[in-house]
Amino acid sequence: MLPDSTARIAVLLSVGQHPLTARPRRADQDARALELALQLPGVEVLPVHAGELNDQNETALRSYLGMGASALKLLPAAEGEDVLPLLQQGLRDLQPDLVLCGKRAEHGESSGLMPYLLAQSLGWPVISGLVEIERLEAGHATVLQALPRGQRRRLRVTLPAVLAMDDAAPAARQSAFGPARRGVLEVEQMVAVAEQGLANLNNLSVLNWQFQPARKRPKRLKIIKATSARDRFKAAAAKAESSGGQVLQGLTPDAAAETILKMLREEGVMNSTHGD
Repeated sequence: MLPDSTARIAVLLSVGQHPLTARPRRADQDARALELALQLPGVEVLPVHAGELNDQNETALRSYLGMGASALKLLPAAEGEDVLPLLQQGLRDLQPDLVLCGKRAEHGESSGLMPYLLAQSLGWPVISGLVEIERLEAGHATVLQALPRGQRRRLRVTLPAVLAMDDAAPAARQSAFGPARRGVLEVEQMVAVAEQGLANLNNLSVLNWQFQPARKRPKRLKIIKATSARDRFKAAAAKAESSGGQVLQGLTPDAAAETILKMLREEGVMNSTHGD
């Protein structure tokens, strides 16, 4: 249920990267954020992108317009420039009630810090793992947050606020070609600054950073992601299955450590190159 006055929701959109071809595309979590905003009745949706604009990126950005947004506000920033000040100024000008965004970029540093840095700079609360906005009212919003094993937590947050999406949020609709071409990219002329962390790469005496291809990380223990209420209940009520466990007693510290390492390797949490 919404108040009589129209709520303004800014959706921060980035250029994603296809996991197989590495081609630019709409970012999955950002598209889910836009989908959630477009599904809310009686709100004004304000798509915003801070970053570089070129032929490949334009195609990816217009795919957001193909979801139903009529215009997208673009805050130009070249590669290596910090987009945080641009977003701060852009959001102060827009004065939204809510800011929706993905929790992590699909390329670049991909640190996942942007929602928290932005909320800190604006002095707004931040919630991660958003899956649904249940209610908007004067000064407050009631939202659902995703938890492990398919559970949900209902939160009431003071507006304005920054909300970062979860992968369990509703999937984005397909982008339509016609609206994507007819949509307007509104370019705002703003002054960008160099990103301090990347600028320090040239001074190895300050930070010894280097870029390299990401390696495959050890597999995490299984976390159940459920979307339907039935699946969430089953996941929350399910008991851990026991398969041939054994009780070990009277082992030496070295033997106990070797047994634990063997179990971690069998579960895929640690590969054979770690810990040897």
